[in-house]
Amino acid sequence: MVHYPSPARILAGITVTALAALATVGCSSTSDTGSTGPAVSQEAGWPRTFTNPDGSTTEIPNKPEAIVSTSVSVTGTLLAFDAPVVASGSGATGEFFAQWAEVADERDVANLWPAGKIDLEAVYAHAPDLVIVSASGADSLVDQIGELREIAPTIVVDYGGQTWQELAVTLGQATGLVAEAEQTVSAFDDSVREAASKIQAPDGSANVISFNGAGESNPIARRGSAQARLLSDLGFTLEDPNPEWNTRSQLREDFVWTAYENLTTLTAETTFILSKDDAGAQAFAVDPVLANVPSVQQGQVYGLGPNSFRVDPYSATEIVDGVVARFAE
Repeated sequence: MVHYPSPARILAGITVTALAALATVGCSSTSDTGSTGPAVSQEAGWPRTFTNPDGSTTEIPNKPEAIVSTSVSVTGTLLAFDAPVVASGSGATGEFFAQWAEVADERDVANLWPAGKIDLEAVYAHAPDLVIVSASGADSLVDQIGELREIAPTIVVDYGGQTWQELAVTLGQATGLVAEAEQTVSAFDDSVREAASKIQAPDGSANVISFNGAGESNPIARRGSAQARLLSDLGFTLEDPNPEWNTRSQLREDFVWTAYENLTTLTAETTFILSKDDAGAQAFAVDPVLANVPSVQQGQVYGLGPNSFRVDPYSATEIVDGVVARFAE
């Protein structure tokens, strides 16, 4: 446990349970934050203790006023409930995710570095009182935790295999913005229910594919992925890929990385192509090897949206709006 200077009057600490324990394959992506959030009193004071995914703990002495998010995948959720983010890591291209880049610009969020890089001096320069690191992914800096904790209290969150709503609950507890996080989640979940009432999902099942073509891995979303869970809430039945297809060393909860040839055995009548609009999705639809795939036969291959790779409050809203536009009754 890492200790930092605390006020003379120390209030009772609390424990924030890592959200990884809450992420269950097949759960709905709408969230009842009153029943599924960490067991933390909303009235608890400071300091409070955050439990990281590996079981270690970090003491957060005061309500953060200057947050550095080293993970571009986490920043969008923080911005959605107005957490005081002063700087963030960016994507591999050196840019923020398009779905919230304008919001970050309006709030003067500094761009620290591209995913996979780190500049400790840049962190120092922003004088953070909380640093947030992702447990996995290209933007993870878990190997630099010790160095970051020399600068400020540093916590780790695991966004894989869970929804942004669940992540928001944990971040709300860590930042002292529980009410704001829960309100953001509640408003979005209400919008999803309203959207579901407006659409008629096609008969049969659907799948979500990151299509890269022959000779490449083609990840297929599992039912536990954020994309699949959001579509499920909108009324779609998701086809679950065979986990034995996975070509990576470890099987993840969100996607199965599979060989191109396995795409020919999929059975869903509707296919959504990750990170593409409808025009971009047609590469799957016109691939001659996939001509007999049911969704191609049915003419029901659609783009899930150019920003659908990382589901945060902003990209999730884009996905919902796109589905409504496509399938409204």
